[in-house]
Amino acid sequence: MADILAFPRPAPRRPEPLWREMLGDQLRRLRHDHEETLGETAAKAGVSPQYLSEVERGLKEPSSEMIAAIAGALETTLIELTSSVAEELRSTTATAAPVSTRGAFALAA
Repeated sequence: MADILAFPRPAPRRPEPLWREMLGDQLRRLRHDHEETLGETAAKAGVSPQYLSEVERGLKEPSSEMIAAIAGALETTLIELTSSVAEELRSTTATAAPVSTRGAFALAA
């Protein structure tokens, strides 16, 4: 008679957060820290308020030039902003827990 053996399967992980979403969160926090409206920050950066809103919500993948312009409008640098986003990604990814621990099964003769 065959035995059923359990083979451990790596637990699926939650999807990593997207760079553009983490960037948008950082930009929104910075804008709120400066107590500015979308329109005020967008005008300083030379982008439309609608575009800045989409960037903040993680819907747009802005170019490095656009990120630098928005960062400058918020009185920070591209390197400070990207370092902050990278650090947040590191901490988020390091604490992500597996979703499931179920194993795979196979028949052995």
